[in-house]
Amino acid sequence: MRLLLGMVLAASLVHAAKTLDVYFVDVEGGQATLIVTPSKESLLVDTGWPGFNGRDAGRIKAAAKAAGVKQIDYLVLTHYHTDHAGGISQLLDVLPVKNFVDHGPNRETGKGAGELTASWDKAVATGKHLVVKPGDKLPLKGVDVQVVAADGNVISSPVTGAGAANSFCAANTFPEDKTENARSTGIVITYGKFRMIDLGDLTSQKELEMVCPSNRLGKVDLYLTTHHGTNTSNAKAIVHALSPRVAIMNNGAKKGGSPESWQIVRSSPGLEDLWQLHFAVAGGKDNNSADSFIANIDEACEGKFLKASAMADGSFTVVNSRNKYQKSYAAK
Repeated sequence: MRLLLGMVLAASLVHAAKTLDVYFVDVEGGQATLIVTPSKESLLVDTGWPGFNGRDAGRIKAAAKAAGVKQIDYLVLTHYHTDHAGGISQLLDVLPVKNFVDHGPNRETGKGAGELTASWDKAVATGKHLVVKPGDKLPLKGVDVQVVAADGNVISSPVTGAGAANSFCAANTFPEDKTENARSTGIVITYGKFRMIDLGDLTSQKELEMVCPSNRLGKVDLYLTTHHGTNTSNAKAIVHALSPRVAIMNNGAKKGGSPESWQIVRSSPGLEDLWQLHFAVAGGKDNNSADSFIANIDEACEGKFLKASAMADGSFTVVNSRNKYQKSYAAK
């Protein structure tokens, strides 16, 4: 009987130890974030850049291999810009994709936009296509993935547990952005008590629509800095309202990671650590995290990734693949 009880307890502990794993892939100032659920379903946000001898597709494939997944179940395209959508053809050369998710048609025109749209449409024809709007959810098992922004629209009702007045809102205004950045698909991912947010390249006008005068997004444990940490996004009113415990900046050496945005994130109430994919050259030592928290120190780098593993109780760990440094954050 004791042996049987021991086996049941061991099995329950193994089940309880299942994690939501998030790989922040270095695509040199673009985005490619691989999310693997406890049931081993995979969600990839964006595909990085084209060219570079398949560099970004290769880095995504390496992360997928480390995660133990052989296909992408859901590929979410935040918006039609080259650093987010350009790597789609090369990605399909190395990994199959089952479901393609976007906000609908590309609203930009011109030769470059047309070529990008054509490559995306060709890829979509190989699988299933989902067009999402704010409030929609992706059907992943055991994890809640809610769309909070898409095609220039944002959620009108608070997500569960959100809706409080935002004391960080101010009278400042931001210019209207008519590019695809403002049409980015943004998602909130919830696994038990753990919450993270990825808003693509949303610019500040759209950011504030979601959190002012009331915060419809609530607080998060992990914040992927918006728009690579540029100062046209990451407004204080949203970053401080989100009150992340940990922020991860998916900047490149010379793209994103602006000193102004770095300071806004670093001063956010309750922030414990700010991790970065790259040392931001423009920031110098005063506006970069300590080397142990940065995946790639040199401009010419090997493309090391950061990995976050979250438990359903809200605790999580972040690991730097370059130096194996890791830090755990207890459940709250």
